[in-house]
Amino acid sequence: CIGVLRGEIPENNPRKITKTIALILLVHCVGDIHQPLHVGAEYFNEEGEAIDPDRGAIGFGDEGGNTLSLVHNPAAGRARHYYHSFHAYWDLDTVRNLTIGTPDEVPREQRESVYASAKEKLIANFIANEPKNWATPGDPKTWAEQWANEILPIARQAHTRVQFQHVHREEKDGRVFAKGEAHEIGTGYLDWSTQIVGDELHKAGWRLAELLKKIL
Repeated sequence: CIGVLRGEIPENNPRKITKTIALILLVHCVGDIHQPLHVGAEYFNEEGEAIDPDRGAIGFGDEGGNTLSLVHNPAAGRARHYYHSFHAYWDLDTVRNLTIGTPDEVPREQRESVYASAKEKLIANFIANEPKNWATPGDPKTWAEQWANEILPIARQAHTRVQFQHVHREEKDGRVFAKGEAHEIGTGYLDWSTQIVGDELHKAGWRLAELLKKIL
């Protein structure tokens, strides 16, 4: 995409990535790479135990948390089961919490109208205030790898702050994967993950702007 936008790769390339498509993909992917579960995943053996496949163990992945469901423990009251996958929790619930608070705090019928104005306020705050440690050195073509390396430790924390239960092997449409639940250990996961998402979205916006400035 950077090559196309710089004019180093013609728009009639084999992947049919025009300058317009290159811009759309960059906007999408810069956001994606700042989400921990887009970069990290967990792997399990046949017994449902977490393993490290890089050390020779045979295991099944959770597809970036898409095949795990999250059981969240509020500070008080019974555990609330997230019907989203663990991955979707990071994509949706944390962002919603960042803008309007948890779904329980805003009635469903009011959520969209409240969300729109809250989102504009959040964006204005992101624009007005420079985030910490957002600048990336080197050629823009190296930035994706740098950002992935930066988010990996957070991806590890996202998994070590939960306990995996009822994990088992499943197969569907030719895919073999680990299916199960990720139970929050203690409390505070929502607050922690919301803070992470806020920081990462803030950096991603500034980094996208700098990336476009560098290549255009």
